[in-house]
Amino acid sequence: MTLDRNRYFMFGVILFLLGIQFRMVDSFVLNEGSTRALQRIAKQAKVADANNAATNAFMQAAPSPKKTFKHPPWLGFVLLTVGGVMSLHAMVLPKP
Repeated sequence: MTLDRNRYFMFGVILFLLGIQFRMVDSFVLNEGSTRALQRIAKQAKVADANNAATNAFMQAAPSPKKTFKHPPWLGFVLLTVGGVMSLHAMVLPKP
């Protein structure tokens, strides 16, 4: 797959839109499944045994675990800049 003009432009637009989203939102709250997958990947906490009766009772009574992801404030500006430059650069590339 070659990176031609159209793909280059689309990649820039996607980065630009992600930059707008990161500028509008302060933090993201992951759902229970994503939080558990993140814990398994990062190995920060032990994964609970699904066959344990005490664990099942606790998980039904307690609220579901959720992780909050707070991105750095500069990330939105970087994505906006890179996306804008890539989109503008795609317009000067030769047509296929």
